[in-house]
Amino acid sequence: MAVSQLFVGPSADAAPSSTKPATVRRLVPSSIAAAPSGLQALPQTMAAARINRLGPPEIITVGSIALPEPHELEVLVRVCAAGVGPWDALVRSGKSGLAVMPPLTLGAEISGVVEKIGVNTTGFAPGDEVFGSTNPLFVDGYAEYAVVSARMIARKPAALSHVEAAALPVVGVMAWQMLFDHAAGREGQTVVVHGGAGNVGAYAVQLAHARKLHVIATVRNGDADYVRSLGADEVLNTEAGNWSDFACRADAAIDTVGGELQSQLFGLLKPGGIIVSSVSRPSPQLVQRWRVRADYFIVDVNTTQLARLAEMRANRELAIPVGSVLPLTEARAAHEMLGGTRARKRGKIVLRAAG
Repeated sequence: MAVSQLFVGPSADAAPSSTKPATVRRLVPSSIAAAPSGLQALPQTMAAARINRLGPPEIITVGSIALPEPHELEVLVRVCAAGVGPWDALVRSGKSGLAVMPPLTLGAEISGVVEKIGVNTTGFAPGDEVFGSTNPLFVDGYAEYAVVSARMIARKPAALSHVEAAALPVVGVMAWQMLFDHAAGREGQTVVVHGGAGNVGAYAVQLAHARKLHVIATVRNGDADYVRSLGADEVLNTEAGNWSDFACRADAAIDTVGGELQSQLFGLLKPGGIIVSSVSRPSPQLVQRWRVRADYFIVDVNTTQLARLAEMRANRELAIPVGSVLPLTEARAAHEMLGGTRARKRGKIVLRAAG
């Protein structure tokens, strides 16, 4: 089964993967396509934010390239908004562990309108508004048009704006899978969400609360009120160091942060509990010492879970924290925000495309 799997590390400065790069699909020119009734003819070129080598945000440039052509099980989407996340910085710096090499267009999350359908592709039609991830290599999204895998997108509800929809795919699906597919969280259990104020953590707190789990969110100073507004029942301030107050209380710990503090999560678990991480593999020694289970998590973006999250948002059961919103031409600035060298608002960074 073809799935999108991506390691999302704590930063783009993590150690490079030894994965051998594979051949990367290139953009190919296409003639002006015949437009379905009611839709405009497609252009031959488009604007895209690209890199020609690996490196810092300064290497990102916006230029004109040929319109891509959808192949089997793919659709061409006119991009209205594109999400920006830490995985994009990892791809840009060559530390994602994915088989991609420049030149390439950055970006893994999109929301827009279907313009063209590849052969043997079902479930979508030109004119459909959709959102999701681009492809298993997590590239090609920062552009006016993007070819995307049909199994990694879902229909966008009218109640969901394109900016909101572009902010949801990777972080929302990741939180869902960590809680319910890997930790098997259920009503009445207690879960620790490590990094509850972060992009993934904010969804994990909300989803756990919606399923009636007791939520303990870890935060830094200043974030306690925010995570309580998302549904956290209790707050553990990591800078205050009150870890012992929560010892041996949790059935599961969801780690969205990694680093040295991951080791502190083991002491919060009941014997037999589980720690699920999306950033670094939990220590086998600590697993044995604390008599718990551990699972290292890699996201699999798919239509079914995207649709579930969209339905929750449409029913006002889920808030989508959107932060700074920039035009596509400011992709470099968006990556500077990711790296902490430029100020940003709390929430997901999103690029508005000209499409």
